[in-house]
Amino acid sequence: MPRVTRLLSAAGAVLAVVAASWSPLGPVSSGAASTQAQRPGTVETLEVPVGPEGDGTEVTLDVDVHRPDGEGPWPAVVLAHGFGGSKDDLADQAQTLAGEGYLTLAYSARGFGASGGAIHLNDPDYEVADARALVDLLAEEPDVRQDAPGDPRVALAGGSYGGALSLMTAGADDRVDSVVALITWHDLSEAFFPQHALTSADGSAERVDRPGPFSSWWASTFYSGVASGGLAGGDPAMGPLAGAGEAPPDTGAAPDAEGGADPLCGRFAPEVCDLFLTAAETGEPDPELLELLRRHSPAPVLADVQAPVHLVQGMSDSLFGTEDADASARALLEAGAPVAVTWFNGGHDGATQVSVAQPQEGPPGDAEEAVGSDADQLAEQQTADLLTWLDGTLRAGTEVTQETVPLPAFSYALPPARGADGERVVTSDTYPPSGADTGTVDLPLQASGLPALLNPPGGVPQATTAVPGFGGLLAGLPTYALSALPGQSVAFDSEPLERDVTVVGEPRVRLEVTSTGQTTTLFVSLWEVRGGAPDLPRRLVAPVQVDVTPGEPTPVEVALPGGTWEMAAGSTWRVLVTATDSAYRGPTQTRADRVSLAEPALRVPTGAGAEAVTVSIWDTETLTVAGVLGALLVLLGLLALRRSTRPHPVREELVDVPLVVSGLTKSYPDGHRAVDDVTWRAEKGQVVGLLGPNGAGKTTTLRMVMGLIRADEGTVHVLGQPVYAGAPVLGRVGALVEGPGFLPHLTGLQNLHAYWAATGRRPEEAMFEEALEIAALGDAVDRPVRSYSHGMRQRLGIAQAMLGMPEVLILDEPTNGLDPPQIAAMRPMLRRYAEGGRTVVVSSHLLAEVEMTCSHVVVMHAGRVLAAGSVAEVGVAEGRTLESVFLTTIAGAGDPEHLNQVRPR
Repeated sequence: MPRVTRLLSAAGAVLAVVAASWSPLGPVSSGAASTQAQRPGTVETLEVPVGPEGDGTEVTLDVDVHRPDGEGPWPAVVLAHGFGGSKDDLADQAQTLAGEGYLTLAYSARGFGASGGAIHLNDPDYEVADARALVDLLAEEPDVRQDAPGDPRVALAGGSYGGALSLMTAGADDRVDSVVALITWHDLSEAFFPQHALTSADGSAERVDRPGPFSSWWASTFYSGVASGGLAGGDPAMGPLAGAGEAPPDTGAAPDAEGGADPLCGRFAPEVCDLFLTAAETGEPDPELLELLRRHSPAPVLADVQAPVHLVQGMSDSLFGTEDADASARALLEAGAPVAVTWFNGGHDGATQVSVAQPQEGPPGDAEEAVGSDADQLAEQQTADLLTWLDGTLRAGTEVTQETVPLPAFSYALPPARGADGERVVTSDTYPPSGADTGTVDLPLQASGLPALLNPPGGVPQATTAVPGFGGLLAGLPTYALSALPGQSVAFDSEPLERDVTVVGEPRVRLEVTSTGQTTTLFVSLWEVRGGAPDLPRRLVAPVQVDVTPGEPTPVEVALPGGTWEMAAGSTWRVLVTATDSAYRGPTQTRADRVSLAEPALRVPTGAGAEAVTVSIWDTETLTVAGVLGALLVLLGLLALRRSTRPHPVREELVDVPLVVSGLTKSYPDGHRAVDDVTWRAEKGQVVGLLGPNGAGKTTTLRMVMGLIRADEGTVHVLGQPVYAGAPVLGRVGALVEGPGFLPHLTGLQNLHAYWAATGRRPEEAMFEEALEIAALGDAVDRPVRSYSHGMRQRLGIAQAMLGMPEVLILDEPTNGLDPPQIAAMRPMLRRYAEGGRTVVVSSHLLAEVEMTCSHVVVMHAGRVLAAGSVAEVGVAEGRTLESVFLTTIAGAGDPEHLNQVRPR
């Protein structure tokens, strides 16, 4: 089963590290001690018997009871861990609560840690029943405050897996007096098959009653982090595994032929495992799986919850978004339960980091870095918030109503901002905030590029909008080109905003889709375009899957992922629609869609409430480990970048010189010096030929000129500006290096439009007609590229490099594979481009062709420049060809037997 194998290995290690690290409080401080001797109170470890597995296997839970100092009775708190974790992740938090006078019970859920049983994904008959058994245990505990015989004063708190369990237990047991649920789901079927298409037939905007595309990345992570436990103690060739060398607990998991745990399912219950594997294989929602996931969710029981609930949701969460907290909050409020809702800058994808993109003249080492949340402040604030909630709902002796909840009914963090002391939090005394449903702003949109997109054969290549679980690490990186794949994306841009707008909620856009298929699958995201560079502030995407009639327009309203945005006056915003996304299992059938705007506006809800003091709020399951690791990776990357990139100043004396190469040197680890102190320049109006035998260092030199690889020594300046990876001045350089690449099903013109759209620049800047006129493709631009000859593809590649009419055009071996007539047609094309003050650099080993095309030459051999100047200056004259000059020049540079030495780089 190769596809299953790939699924299971995709990201299991991530979950094992990230999910196990969750705790409702986070670290007490960066130097908090973990030994019990330094903590108040005592800890007692128990083995608590609970209901057996379906086959009769007995199950006990591994439980720690943390008692406060002094005498009880005390109110009690049950802490539930995140998926893949155990009670050990909760020890510090439990001791903190015990120090505040709460008898705290931390335990490993069924199927995790040293507890027995199989993982049923919060089955009401298993995990929820287990939590109720722990409430029974507290009801018999003399040190626990009792509201009535058999009714302990108890709160449940948990994140993600533990958050859903806390809500479900409160719905199943009216003895629960308070709940704190973090970054958790409302309906698990909607989390794994998310749907952001809305229906407004009755005036209310609800999700279309159809499962969306399969969230394959998160399903793999959710599943494989513990499925590998089935291999523990198995084949030594599998390498060191969690639990290897220890006798695995009796889980009740399905045995294999030799009596061990099923190697595909590990500690998962067989009925859960089988349904997940089927979904992984097909990408389709089995009705039995949907029913299981719905039943294993808070949604069906929220009407029965009576306890006050604090819902905490992250705005950097591609697994459980703010729509989950919103759906749960509305259901709880309708049932009469007091609710407080908090949105924070974080989630399963890590702490939110928003780049501060400023115009930059120097190398990346001098750039503004991403702004994120401070872990220590988050930990301190989340501890304070939990204690405030527990003191007001559990310790207090009065009934809690919606008007008396101890935290704001709604609070949300604005995006991280440089210079702010912690998170900037806005609060409201109602949820949703008063006027939130009616306070909207319409941002006019217009198409940017072609309206057609294609779901490619086999569903690959796939767009990469973000990497689930590590979205924060991508903040500020130029990922738009990975998202807006040519031919697979459509973009709609706003005009620059006339005023500042603070967005709180789900932006919405109405599209019209005409498809060749009976079902269309799209992914929609919201980008800010700054200085021509698109950036995704909330690294989230809205999956949409709707049934359509082939060939007929279908209106589709899309709710983008919820959160907060600060849209500054003058900023431009882009709605990007893609056919694929690497985090989801989309259809593999080829499909063409035409996507336009049903309404020419992006509708954004505006915020309400008052800004509170600038503090940090709750952290997430991923902050402790993923956030710290992410910050460390970013720091190491910046340090490496600073070491490897020397800040080269702007050279004012060169502002009118298109290209200056000074002292470039590049060596490789094997000691080969591919480029050795290369210096030359190209002036306006010149066509410069970069000549040399194979292995001379031509392509390596051009890669350094383009900022694609780093030089060991030397500098490159374009119009006086230094060149480095991502340098803004590279927007004034066009290049064709090592051959063009096009989508064969698109026409030549469509390929050019798709390429230009991926740059994020406005269509009117492309100058398509001018580039096509120079490339002289004629009517061929309207034919699919698959019908092109090699020469036509080369000319289309040159036209692509000419888009925007850059001042410098760099072509690496543009005549490769062309026949003589095609080569002859290229000569006047390049000369015409240089007319009017532009510059062309052509790398080639066809000396006769260079002689007829170029005005100047640079001769390289063995990584060094042997001659540079006009064709006449290097010795070409009547009766003496460039070939003879070239051979004479390099023959005088060393042993002739090395002339054809090839060291490809």
